[in-house]
Parts: sequence; C-alpha cells; structure tokens
Amino acid sequence: MKVPRCKGTRDLLPQDMAKFRCIEAGFRDCCLGWGYQEIRTPVLEYLHLFTSAGTLSPEMLGRVYSFLDWDGWSGERVALRPDGTIPTARLYVENFQDLPIARFCYVENMFAFEGTGKESRERWQCGAELIGGSKAEGDVELISLALEAIAKLGIGPVELRLAHAGLIKTFLEGLGLTGEREADVLEQVFSGNPGVLSDLKSGNPEMAKNLQLLFGLKGNSPGFVENMRGVLASSLPALEPSLNELARIANLLTNLGFDYQIDFTSGRGFEYYTGIIFGFYCSGRRLGGGGRYDELIPLVGGKNVCASGFGLYIDELMDLLREVPRRERVLLRAQDGKRLKPSLALARQLRDAGYIAEFDLGYRKTADFRWIVNMRGGEGIELLDQSSGKKQRKTSPAGLLKLLEEARCK
Repeated sequence: MKVPRCKGTRDLLPQDMAKFRCIEAGFRDCCLGWGYQEIRTPVLEYLHLFTSAGTLSPEMLGRVYSFLDWDGWSGERVALRPDGTIPTARLYVENFQDLPIARFCYVENMFAFEGTGKESRERWQCGAELIGGSKAEGDVELISLALEAIAKLGIGPVELRLAHAGLIKTFLEGLGLTGEREADVLEQVFSGNPGVLSDLKSGNPEMAKNLQLLFGLKGNSPGFVENMRGVLASSLPALEPSLNELARIANLLTNLGFDYQIDFTSGRGFEYYTGIIFGFYCSGRRLGGGGRYDELIPLVGGKNVCASGFGLYIDELMDLLREVPRRERVLLRAQDGKRLKPSLALARQLRDAGYIAEFDLGYRKTADFRWIVNMRGGEGIELLDQSSGKKQRKTSPAGLLKLLEEARCK
C-alpha cells in the first residue's frame, strides 16, 4: 500500500536541498561576520514556556502541537517549538545572563497546526537575536544584517516596512481593548480587514478615529514621523516615547541610505513585540520580519534587558533563489578491476580540488557531466569534454588536474 506524506509537509528533493544549504550557509556566514554566534534549541520545549507569561497570542497557542510527556509519569505537557525567539530567550536566561550583550543566530524548524493541510505545518527559519546593547542602534544593526543576508543570495529588490508595537498597544489600551479582544482586532487588521476598527465601541470616539487613521498612514521619511506626532500625540500623550523611538530609527535608516515604508498594517507577529516591528518583502512575498521585545526576557524568568531579533523564511527564499553555485561533476570509468585502485586515488584528488567525482556504475545518460574520465592503464588517462567533444590524454593525475583547472579558468 502506498503511504502518502503527511498533510502540510513537504519533501525537500536534491534540488531543493541545494537551495536550502545555499541559504543556510550564506546566512550563517553573514551572521558570523557580524559577530553572531550560532545556537540550536531543542525541538521539544515545555508548553509552559509559551503559556505562563502570555508570550504567544491565543490564536498562536491554538495552533501549537502539544502532548503529554510520560517520562517518569510526570504528565508534563511539551510542545513542538512554534517560535524561535522564545526558546532563544530561555537559552539566554539559563546560560548567558551575565553577558552585557549577546548575539545569537540559528537555522531551525518551527511547527504550527494548519487545518486544511494546504499550508505548511513545518517552517524552516533563519533567525538572529540581539540581547542587550542600545535600542535603536541594535534594531538598525539587525535590519542591516537581514538585508545584507538577502542581498548576498541575489534576491531583490527588497522592500523594508516599519511599524511600532508601542504605538499600537498604547492606542488599544486607551480604547480599553486587552487580551483576546485585542488579539482578534489586530489579527483582522493584519489580515487585510482594517474596517474592523470602525466598528469598535469606545468612550473616546476621537481616539478610535485616530487609531483607524494610524493604520491608514504610510510614509518614508523622518518628516513623516514628525507629522504623525502632530496629528496623534495630542489625543494621547502616552504615545510620545514610541513616536520618539520610531523617529530615532527612521533618522538612522535615512542617514544610512536605506529606503523604507512606514506602514502599520505590516505589523504582523505582534505577540511579544514592544517597540519597532520590521518586515522584508519581495515580489509580493513576505520574506521575514522581526522587532523589539524588551519585555520577553523577564517573562521567561530573566532580568530586565532590551532585546530584538528577526527571522527569514527559508521556504520563501528558496522560491525566489535563482542560482545555486554548483561544483563541476566528473564521471570516472574504470574498465576493469585492476584500474579501480588508481581510479579511487584520482577521485580523491578530484574531490580535494573541488570537483564532484562519481564512478560510472551503469549510467545511461551522461548529460549532467561535462567531463568524462576513462582510465586506460598503460595508455594513460583520457579526458572527454562533452561541451566540445574534445578528447585529450594525460599520463598522470597531476596532468589531468592541471588540464581541468586550465579549462575551468577560461
């Protein structure tokens, strides 16, 4: 009986894995260059990590894969990690709280239930977290790192969109929205239904009107933030710190020559963010995003410390990745058993030189190979270049390697 793969999952075929490894290696190399250290958290975490402090929204918690861990008959409920930042916060609290600043990066899979099976239930993500340091400068560092990592993959142009969780939360608190009602309203707004704001019942109609205005505003300069301040701050003085922070980040990005769009409808992933929220878009796709989460570390048992991070979605990057560096493939043919030993030695030398060396075990099609090597014993080593049909012979592996290198450099 044929058993299909589980709904909401995907097989990564060789061509997919080539893209995956290209993205993974490029991201890791970029992060290490910025001083970020690679970590990996367990796939299994205690569910309590995500529920005890309200670190995930009710909507997200409803999609978590959780089950009882019967080890020792404790009945402790565990979960497949639905998020990369919260486990990293736990790791930091357990191991690195004494550091004045910590930079982490990771490539991990996350899990979330999706009822139809049409969307992915397993998502791979490249993430970076900066815990400690200054706020605005740290946010700009992470934005710069993410944009550099995407650019190195040859993906672009990338649109950077900004929002601010502090502004949104201050408005919602002023309207008396908290908990599930707040999460429901935001989920509808971020899903493309800002009209839900007009239905809010509030004792402060002006504030409700300004909140609706906030989600309709779009701009791309520090001057735009100053105009926002003039329109919004008078209705709610508590907005001033968030507006100052957004203005600071907008100024830094402008001075660095970054283009951006301030768009509060792009603030998805709101659960634990407290400050700036940023997202990266290309060809109508959301490639990832992140933001500041200064309250998260204390929620998982740590000290008060500012923190920020981002995640890039590997599935989206794979779909947009056009070229993957390929090693040239060489097919070796040993006519008999006596030539197997020198063939193995030559294959090792080819691999050391950066080639893929495969033995001919009965290929019917050789179009994937530019080079075919025939071991001919006393007659030397024959090299066939399938791109030109030209055959050449060399008496030693060193001569063959020199010939290949000369052809590769042309």
